Amino acid sequence: MSTQQQKPETQESPEDPEMKGAESPQQERLKEKESGMVDERSADESELDGETVHIKVFRYDPEVADKQEPRFDDFHVPFKKGMTVLDAVMYARDTYDSSLTFRHSCRQAVCGSDAFFVNGKQRLGCKTQISELEHPVRIEPLPHQEVVKDLVVDMDHFYDQMHAVEPYFQNEDTPDASDLEEQRQSRENREKVKMSTRCIWCASCMSSCNIAAGDNEYLGPAAINKAYRFAMDDREGDEIKEHRLRILEQEHGVWRCQTQFSCTEVCPKDIPLTEHIQELKREAVKKNLKFW
Repeated sequence: MSTQQQKPETQESPEDPEMKGAESPQQERLKEKESGMVDERSADESELDGETVHIKVFRYDPEVADKQEPRFDDFHVPFKKGMTVLDAVMYARDTYDSSLTFRHSCRQAVCGSDAFFVNGKQRLGCKTQISELEHPVRIEPLPHQEVVKDLVVDMDHFYDQMHAVEPYFQNEDTPDASDLEEQRQSRENREKVKMSTRCIWCASCMSSCNIAAGDNEYLGPAAINKAYRFAMDDREGDEIKEHRLRILEQEHGVWRCQTQFSCTEVCPKDIPLTEHIQELKREAVKKNLKFW
């Protein structure tokens, strides 16, 4: 079974970053997030302090007869300054219902295990402040993924797509064992691939992608971004890059992307996923151009 997802909002085209004083699309997104431009903000922390927060949590358990029908359970959690969505569901589990099931680990927005669908948007539970959300806070599993139990979804297909792009460094000129040296990378090249290395495999982008929802074979934005990280690494060489581009330009590769920016919008690490996909499209076209 899977949950429903709201249609992504349309995104205006960013200004030309080459214009004097203009900012790149990534800088604009970061600036918006840092300035707290959240339309659904209904109360600040001072208003909530000492009160309870109403959360509605999706419940489903295929192994228990009376829980096989999906539903929402209501919990009222005491609010504390700095409380996150993950804090709230952990309190609900520890205090009210120990059978409430979800994934979490580092609580520092690094492991990517606690990605939920919160108030109609993919978010990391440990990174999302309760005070910035409309109440009641509606918490669901990631859309377009098979639900295992409650907020836990099956990640096997996502991992298969990630591994399909061969997400590991492959160098054509490996030094001899007797003459081992560092595989040095220029500062400029490192800067180019830096943002793509931030991926934490949370699957938020894949869940938000309408193309991935309708095409189970589509590699998806996370896998393509991982391929970008290596395809743009100058140390791998032209032959390996061509090999990677052949993987990416297949029928269910980069050309399935319709540039909706939904993946970029929900990425918790602010990776410009859509821009990376478009750059790989350009690289695939250049590879097939011949001048004679």
